[in-house]
Amino acid sequence: MKPPLGEAQLCDLALHYAARFATTAARLEAYLGRKIRERGLAEDADGRTIEVDIPALVARLVELGYVDDDAYARMRARDLGGRGYGARRVEESLRHAGVGEAVRTAHAPGEAASRRAAMLMAQKRRIGPWGAAPEDPLAARKAHEKAVAAMLRAGHQYDHVKVILAAARPEDVEDWLAEAATDEGMDEQW
Repeated sequence: MKPPLGEAQLCDLALHYAARFATTAARLEAYLGRKIRERGLAEDADGRTIEVDIPALVARLVELGYVDDDAYARMRARDLGGRGYGARRVEESLRHAGVGEAVRTAHAPGEAASRRAAMLMAQKRRIGPWGAAPEDPLAARKAHEKAVAAMLRAGHQYDHVKVILAAARPEDVEDWLAEAATDEGMDEQW
């Protein structure tokens, strides 16, 4: 059994965790709380349990730049968008990680990035113009419903899903994507 934690050991655990994983202040605080529940806190010379201010420890690491919610949100949003996940799924992931609403809003994808993620997912899953439509009408309907459900679960807007599934050729989707990039005035990077 591992010994109870003192303030120095908690600081070491926090630094090790922040160095090893991209994390948020909320996740680091939860990690330290879990470690305290698992191992307990050490006692001082008088036999009293020491008091450790976990939020202050986490705040100090944020102040030093070891933990940065903004950088985490930027990296996570770009990663999920690059894997084909939609804005709703990105927002949920950031909320679950403890990222504040203002930071989540700042890193929400624009229209062009949302369309690009939807197109990427359709390409990966061979949905819409990238897939082969079954000849049987019942099988085609089931495949369509399955594609809609998969894209909605991935966090895409229903309007985007409709456009992609209605497209006859991949070029139609690429034109739709280029239209959003033009409307935003630049080729937005997520």
